[in-house]
Parts: sequence; C-alpha cells; structure tokens
Amino acid sequence: MRIKMLELLSGAAEARGVAIVIDVFRACSVACYAFAGGVERILPVDSVEDALALKAAHPDYLLAGERNCLKPAGFDFGNSPSEVAAADLSGKTLVHATSAGTRGLVAAMGTADRVLTCSFANMAATAAAIRAAAPETVSIVAMGKAGVSHAPEDKLCAMYLANLLQDVPNAFAAIPQFLRKSPSAAIFFGDTAIVPEADFGLCLTLDAFDFVLEASRAPDGRLVLARNNPQPATTG
Repeated sequence: MRIKMLELLSGAAEARGVAIVIDVFRACSVACYAFAGGVERILPVDSVEDALALKAAHPDYLLAGERNCLKPAGFDFGNSPSEVAAADLSGKTLVHATSAGTRGLVAAMGTADRVLTCSFANMAATAAAIRAAAPETVSIVAMGKAGVSHAPEDKLCAMYLANLLQDVPNAFAAIPQFLRKSPSAAIFFGDTAIVPEADFGLCLTLDAFDFVLEASRAPDGRLVLARNNPQPATTG
C-alpha cells in the first residue's frame, strides 16, 4: 500500500487510488453525526448556489453548510455537528455545502477510483475498510482552512490515519489538548467564538461511530455520500 499525503483543494484534485478526504472542523464530522442521526443520504456540493437550487427543486431536502464558518442564508443548519445531532434527520436527504470538505469530495471524485470521507469520529472504521480493500494507492487529503491554507487538526487526523494503516502507534490524548490552544480553536471559544463550543468536543470524539462514509455518483450524476459498514480484513 502506497500512501500519498496531500493537502488542500489542489491536493484533492491530485488524489489517486482510494482517496480519503479529511475536514475535522467541521464538514467530515458533521457528516458522521448526520448519518448517526438517521439521515438517508448526503448530497455534497461545492457551492451555496447549488445547494439552494436543490432545495428549490426539492423542498423536503435539508441544507447544512457554511461560508466563512457561518450558516448561509436559507440553510437549515450551519456546518455544526451539535446542530445536526439535535435534529430529527430520519429518512431525510441533507445537502451539504462547505468551503473545504464538500468541495474536496467533489474535486477528488474527478481523479480517484474511490472516495471516502474521514474524521476522528469514524477513524477506526475507515482504517479497517481501507485495510480490507488493500488498495495499491491511498491518497489522504487534509483539506485545511477553506481548502486553501493549512489546518493542524486536518494534518493530525491525516497522520493518525496513515499511522493506523502502517501499524504505527498513535497517541490521541494529546491531540485535543494541543488543538485547544491552536488558532483553529478560536472559532469555538471565548471572545472570538462564532460557532457552537460543543462542536469542538464532538469533532474530537475518537471512534464515536463504527461506519464508513463513501461518495459515489447517482444515476443522474449527482454526488452522493452514503453510510457503509466496514468489511473485515481477509486473512491467509
């Protein structure tokens, strides 16, 4: 297994083999909590305008996302795991538009053979699925802030996944403590807070969920993110 460590939207567009798109704060974490809350499917899009157009065509769809970390006008939820976790999403279709995570999924779908999304919340399940598939190439993409600048939480998550795939020990306990003091945490705490503080802890709950999230194309060409259970690795 060859592991490529990539970053930002430019890296997502270079992904090959099995691509894993990582956006810890907060898109890939939101997707986990939405599926745990019963959402049927997520439609990742790369623009707010596309999300609003889908809502206009399908009034029963729900919209979640952000621009500059804030909920766009006309959306049902921000890009917030605590908001979606508190909602009744059973059987719903959720359209998800974010500055980094969903745009990364769209970009990776153009080049990779398979595209998964991962956060700390479904880390072990994702690693197990990749190991079971035993692909020749794995592209781990740390999406960063708005897909254009580096973010420590995404790089740490990417390194954590790479370590799991290579049987290298990890030390998770230090990661939330480190990130609490990083510039990335400013959106959650104190005078600079602009998103729910609870999102920080939810994004950094390791292995909260035992499922894999994989993107595919629907018959109409629309990108769809769905929940799959990991398959056990073969032996012998």
